[in-house]
Amino acid sequence: MSKKFASQGDTAEKQISFTEVGRDLWAFTAEGDPNSGVIIGDTSVMIIEAQATPRLANKVIEKVRQVTDKPITHVVLTHYHAVRVLGASAFGANQIIMSEMARGMVTERGQEDWDSEFQRFPRLFEGHESIPGLTYPTTTFNDRMTVYLGNRRIDLIHLGRAHTAGDIVVHVPDENVMFTGDIVEYNSACYCGDGHFGDWGNTLDAIKSFDVDAIAPGRGDALVGRDMVNTAIENTRDFIESTYRPAARVAARNGSLKDAWDAVRAECDPKFADYAIYEHCLPFNVARAYDEARGIAHPRIWTDKRDLEMWEQLQS
Repeated sequence: MSKKFASQGDTAEKQISFTEVGRDLWAFTAEGDPNSGVIIGDTSVMIIEAQATPRLANKVIEKVRQVTDKPITHVVLTHYHAVRVLGASAFGANQIIMSEMARGMVTERGQEDWDSEFQRFPRLFEGHESIPGLTYPTTTFNDRMTVYLGNRRIDLIHLGRAHTAGDIVVHVPDENVMFTGDIVEYNSACYCGDGHFGDWGNTLDAIKSFDVDAIAPGRGDALVGRDMVNTAIENTRDFIESTYRPAARVAARNGSLKDAWDAVRAECDPKFADYAIYEHCLPFNVARAYDEARGIAHPRIWTDKRDLEMWEQLQS
């Protein structure tokens, strides 16, 4: 292949930022790499997103220890993707929480997702030898769950399908701050390879209805202030719609996956080509949009073999 697949050529370390988005609420961000969140309660700490490996999780822990010495007791995972969950063991938390749907997806496709993502983005899996295995939750829920860290209330909510079928958001009412996982991104491409384009906009509307003061998104800078929050939500919506519409038009006329790739590029490149991981996400996004437009409701499982077969097809 003349062009390196996905992010195999991305070897540069990213600069980490640690931003307070509300009282004792922090966003760990790294120039488009997966973000994590930190919620400090009265006596303990909750982590949102565990990173891809214990090595990367320890970078989050280093930042946490700069602001608190309280024990980390809870890890919340907004969905099942390997780059979000496989570092969980580093935190030593006695509670790991996912939606029941996300747990089912670990069972259905967790190993395949790990193998696929390892091939796509080797840098994020440096130190992979320390991963003890797939991350399963200790606790699951369906629609809504509330956790108290002392007097601090934290609401975990499944608002609808978007980035995956099992996405949840984390809302902290006392500061009106939300951790959205990959449902919302900022100046970073959305990964849609396991997404639900037809539902994503409604889920964004549900997030918008909270009228939050800050969001820690899945990728990109922390969003502080309602103007920045609303800009990110609407840019995410534009990205999703601009990906799906041209692919759906191609599918409607029985065009090929390569035709859909060309059509999506024509619409998205002028607006989003400078977004973080845009080129990484694009082939998977086009493939999923094309599938959904042809009536494939349940995203097909990505494997390392399927990844490369799809890439070769698009490069031909």
